[in-house]
Amino acid sequence: MTTRRKFLTQAGLLSAGLMIAPRLLSAKGTKVAGLQLYSLRDQLPKDVKGVIAKVAAAGYKEVETFGYSKQGGFWGLDAKSFSSLLKDHGLTTPSGHFGMDEYFVHGKTTELESYIEAANATGMTYVVVPSINGEVLKSAEQFKEVAAKLNKAAELCKKSGLQLGYHNHNFEWKPIDGTTFYDTILKETDPKLVHMEMDIFWVVRAGQDPVKLFREHPGRFALCHIKDRDKKQTDLNTEIGKGSIDFKGILSHAKLAGLKHFIVEQENYINIDPFVSIAESAAYVKNVLHV
Repeated sequence: MTTRRKFLTQAGLLSAGLMIAPRLLSAKGTKVAGLQLYSLRDQLPKDVKGVIAKVAAAGYKEVETFGYSKQGGFWGLDAKSFSSLLKDHGLTTPSGHFGMDEYFVHGKTTELESYIEAANATGMTYVVVPSINGEVLKSAEQFKEVAAKLNKAAELCKKSGLQLGYHNHNFEWKPIDGTTFYDTILKETDPKLVHMEMDIFWVVRAGQDPVKLFREHPGRFALCHIKDRDKKQTDLNTEIGKGSIDFKGILSHAKLAGLKHFIVEQENYINIDPFVSIAESAAYVKNVLHV
């Protein structure tokens, strides 16, 4: 007779520290979400190979990177070595977050060119702008200047077979000079070149409606961050499905939005081991949200 413990072990979930109801295992998820590796930013520098192995064991098939530099690579590994590490564990990386202050503040493309090289070496599709320095976002005129730079960066990416993405926080909706930075991006950038990565947590925290944005800008959102909001400490994250965000309702409009990649991210952990947390979120996204 198969015991519950034996069943979970055979399913490969016990090693990830996760116990979920058998009814969830019968659900037919079409795709396992990716993981934004920023979720494990404290662990990666200490043991990048071990962490990547645990990400794969937790059920992910994709990862989104952050923090790359030509000098330091991906936590000490150059782009080709990091790509090999991912392949060894059945992982791919469709996108990466790359800091671009040098480009947006100082107008230099040297770092951007190194990011494009790394993105191609690892098989990425999207070079994602994770945020923009507030020093260049103080007026509506500056908004337009940054939008023009986004178009230019996207052209550079296109020449190398890549696409540019933009990831939001909540400051993008701060009204300045009768408009917002997010409205400016959507209006002033080429939708064929600049793709939006919606961080659903930050959209909700900004008091905006993700579905309304999908309806107003269909097909514009190639990627999203699935990050839940703790019900009590609303400035913090919790595991997907435990918080207050209606992901079922929001992601039922994924086709309208144009979403291709669903990326789990967690910026903090409340009384739970990070690796148990990411495994719980992976199971919920696959088996309940079916993405």
